[in-house]
Amino acid sequence: MKGNYLCGNITIEVEDINTFEACHCGMCRRWGSGPLMAVHSQSKPNIKGQESITVYQSSEWAERAFCNKCGTNLYYHQLGSEVYVLSLGLFQEHANLNFASQIFIDKKPEYYEFANVT
Repeated sequence: MKGNYLCGNITIEVEDINTFEACHCGMCRRWGSGPLMAVHSQSKPNIKGQESITVYQSSEWAERAFCNKCGTNLYYHQLGSEVYVLSLGLFQEHANLNFASQIFIDKKPEYYEFANVT
């Protein structure tokens, strides 16, 4: 599965994934101005354009990455794991994705709802 950034400086490739989830935690909502819609890759993605990536350690246990040219969010990665949580917007060409779940739903503010039942 291939994805790319807004500016085109970075391309990313991961295994084929057919589900995504939404995270409603406060950090994700602050990071992207809303819930993080993301796919979970079980291994480190193949990324071209590393020089355009800035990695920020957002907590003692995790890091987040973004494009330092256009600001597009790339991933959330829990340190010490192989799982990468990649922004769904990178993979707009993949229409066969299914909304599988929501996490931190107890942190979701009341001002938005999804129509999908998960």
